[in-house]
Formats: sequence, C-alpha cells, structure tokens
Amino acid sequence: MRSPRAETFTRVIDAVFACNGGFLAAGDALTGPVGLTAAQWQVLGFLEDGPATAAEVARRRGLRRQSVQETVNRLLRNGMLDRVPNPADARAPVLSLTRRAKEALRELGARQEEWAEDVAAEVSQEDLETTLRTLRRLREVVARPRLR
Repeated sequence: MRSPRAETFTRVIDAVFACNGGFLAAGDALTGPVGLTAAQWQVLGFLEDGPATAAEVARRRGLRRQSVQETVNRLLRNGMLDRVPNPADARAPVLSLTRRAKEALRELGARQEEWAEDVAAEVSQEDLETTLRTLRRLREVVARPRLR
C-alpha cells in the first residue's frame, strides 16, 4: 500500500501531465495563425535568449533530444532558424532565430500575454507563486540520480 505522501505525489504527476496536454493544445491554438506549433514555439522561445545547439534546447526544456531535432529540422526548412558551425563541436551546429522567427515571436507574445492574463485571472497570485516554487523544486529533486 502506498503512503499518503506517495499517493498525493502520484496525483500531482497526473495533474501535471493533464495540464501539459492542455497547455500544448492552447499553444497550438495560439501559434496556428502564425504557422507554428506549440513544440516549435518552445524551441524558438528558448532561442530568444541567444543561439544554442539542439542538445542544449532539449536539456534545458526537459525534452527528448530526438524530438527537438525533428522540430529543429522543420524550423530550418520553414526558414525560422539559421544554422552556423559550432567551434566547440562540429557535429552540433549552433541555431539562431531568423528575422521571420523574430516577427512570429513578437506576434505570439501579444497573443500569449492576453491568454495568460485571462487564465491567470481565475487563480490567485499566491497559488500561482506556490505552484511555481513547487514545480521548480520537484524538477530539481527528480533530476537527481536515484539509487535503485
């Protein structure tokens, strides 16, 4: 029999998975008018802070490297990313945003802010801050290697 803490944690995981599905669906609805998907938006959004490799994007976003690479390949074909040689690793080019990607992100920024204001209005600021702290802490704990 599970402990109450383990049972609650399992319910948290289920809720996070359900939220993620909802966030991806909302992201697809927001990005569709500019010709992107939520997955593409995640990659472009990461690169707003500066150039990076696909592996760096995957690691920092907590995504599988293969799925990020597939998304990167689509973005390269669609003219949203530029690829330049990486002096540190010739097999891992550095990715940066094109002008087209920057314009799409500007348009998405306004749409996302309006959506976020609408959704956040139904949850207290205190609950949002607690949720953010808790999720960050859980990510740290889950990332630590476990002996088994």
